[in-house]
Amino acid sequence: MRMHNKFLALTAALAFAAASTACGNTAEGVKKDAAEAKVETADERAKAAAAGREAGAEIKDATRDAGRAIDAASETLDVKKALMADSTVDASNINVDTFHETKSVVLKGHVPNAAMKAEAGRIAMKEATGYKVDNQLVVRP
Repeated sequence: MRMHNKFLALTAALAFAAASTACGNTAEGVKKDAAEAKVETADERAKAAAAGREAGAEIKDATRDAGRAIDAASETLDVKKALMADSTVDASNINVDTFHETKSVVLKGHVPNAAMKAEAGRIAMKEATGYKVDNQLVVRP
């Protein structure tokens, strides 16, 4: 019986030692997994922040480009409107293109005489303040 008790005590001690080691390993594994997850989370957070900054920059660029396009369209409209309002200029064959990036207005098409070409250029310069006017109108009598 004594031997049996010793055997049971030894078995119980071994089982306890194995369980303690397993719990210790499990606890260390959990700590290690938590630390790795924390690092991965920080990396993902940094990647997400960088992607957010990049998207913000792209939106800012697109907004700036849209604003420039609107400015150019407004200049084109102002010049064309002024040309049409002037009774000395036949604007029906004048095309107005505005390029905001180069700050230039281009007049293309044809007019019946040199005086009308010159007047169209003056009107464009007056309306498109700060823009260079490229008068490419052709005189066609």
